[in-house]
Amino acid sequence: MMSLDYWFMFPVAIGIATVAMASGVEGATFFTPLFILGLNLPTDVAIGTGLMTEVFGFTSGLFAYGYQGLIDFKLGKMLLAVTIPVALLGTVFAQWIPGDVLKIVLGLGLLVLAVSFLRSDHTSAGESPVLMPSPVSFPSFTLTSRRGDVFHYSITRPREGRILASIGALCLGMVSTGLGQLNGFFLLQRSRVPSPVAIGTSVFIVAITALIASVGHMVQFAQQENPPFGTILSLISFTVPGVLLGAQLGSRLAIRLPQHILERSMGLLFIVVGLLLILENFLRSS
Repeated sequence: MMSLDYWFMFPVAIGIATVAMASGVEGATFFTPLFILGLNLPTDVAIGTGLMTEVFGFTSGLFAYGYQGLIDFKLGKMLLAVTIPVALLGTVFAQWIPGDVLKIVLGLGLLVLAVSFLRSDHTSAGESPVLMPSPVSFPSFTLTSRRGDVFHYSITRPREGRILASIGALCLGMVSTGLGQLNGFFLLQRSRVPSPVAIGTSVFIVAITALIASVGHMVQFAQQENPPFGTILSLISFTVPGVLLGAQLGSRLAIRLPQHILERSMGLLFIVVGLLLILENFLRSS
């Protein structure tokens, strides 16, 4: 049965979706620990509900970034070719591997990425967001936004991008998060894709991949003796409207943030999320 007990998740979801959409990090990165620690939901229910909520938020953001012309669909399709099948594989692995082990590994990984973001050297905030391609890099991409900004950039390590995206998709399928963070690391730090395009393209990749992974989790719930669909419906009836609104706010915030500030913020964000994931496991085992 649906209940109104989770009404307070509406404003919380707005805040989470705003941060997630401005950074390109999955909303489930925050929702899943919150559902477990704050609402005492079973881990599998928290993961599935976090993914489903994330799908709505990222779909809203997808339309916002698409309208602004900040999604590189060619680059996104290149990474989706590996993230979709690997995310489905992750939903299968989630039934076999203890979630606590996966979250500790992911938490440590986020701390490593945070150090890399915080130590990166960047251009000043006053420089143009347009990046010119290196004469020796490949493949090259050019994107013109709705405002007329022209972005030139190159992906010099496509194989590395696919590997990182595969790892992130596997984590997303298993524990609902990881793909957005690794997309951000590859696109922003390793490839120097301009931040508006990097975030918009990451939103496109995560939205499609999370949709596939959430369907996989819902199918698994349907096979249980007592499916938790009442709890899930009660939650998403408040989180979904919140993330739809927050995603629009976050997409507008992202185009106003200088890239170096965004990367420093993501580094700090990864530290918080990584420690939260590790602390979650510690509290559950104590």
